[in-house]
Amino acid sequence: MEVLSKSMIEKWIVPYLSVGKRGAKAQVALSDVVSAILHRLKTGEQWRWLPLKEFFAPDAITWNGVYYYFNKWFKDGSFQNAWIAILRANKAHLDLSSLQLDGSHTPAKQGGEAVGYQGRKKAKTTNALFFSDKQGLPIAMAEPQAGNHNDVHEIKSLFEQMCRLLEDAGISLKGVFMNADAGFDTAELRAVCAEKEIEANIADNPRNRETLSEEYQYFDEQLYKERFVIERANAWLDGFKGLLVRYEKKLKSWMAQHWMAFCTLLLRKINSC
Repeated sequence: MEVLSKSMIEKWIVPYLSVGKRGAKAQVALSDVVSAILHRLKTGEQWRWLPLKEFFAPDAITWNGVYYYFNKWFKDGSFQNAWIAILRANKAHLDLSSLQLDGSHTPAKQGGEAVGYQGRKKAKTTNALFFSDKQGLPIAMAEPQAGNHNDVHEIKSLFEQMCRLLEDAGISLKGVFMNADAGFDTAELRAVCAEKEIEANIADNPRNRETLSEEYQYFDEQLYKERFVIERANAWLDGFKGLLVRYEKKLKSWMAQHWMAFCTLLLRKINSC
């Protein structure tokens, strides 16, 4: 299964993957290793069941070898670097006439970092915040939190984290209209949006009316209707079966798979234009 063409991988992803400065030269093309990693992400297969014959010459590499590269690249930040570079070079393909903010809980079957029981899901989950553009393309995520926390836990630092990632990609959010549901209706989030000159269009939470000043109480219903595209983003990410359930114990590994999914979605968008 070709998740992304080899030419796209070689152009947009391979240049940002770290390579050893010592030792023997790799016996397989890094683009083929990335293809195998993307196959695993798309299908949700276990590493040991990777169909190596689809990507490599006989006996060229084992599944442990593919995992070795993945482990190396998620630890040194290669996948995130690739995503930032792709964003920077292709930001013209984004539609930032509105920005969507949302959180997503993922069942975590093996425990690990940032895992907690979430009553609504009746399972241990990990909760991550995302930005998507008006098309539903996911463009940033914050470091995931344990699922027993709500979406606004540590919201200021997590929100700023996503903003910094976009700034690193040369994307300014100044003047951008941002939609968010009532779960994000807090004075802290509205204040950080005001500080960054982001126009926060957050649905009303009646419990917060007495604590919010009048300057924070404007709401544009027509603009808020554009928020439906976040469901499109969720559906696109759910298309990567490796993201439906979290089996990785390390947060960096979990986030790396999201960066790869983000890369795939935007590069497919570019390729279709």
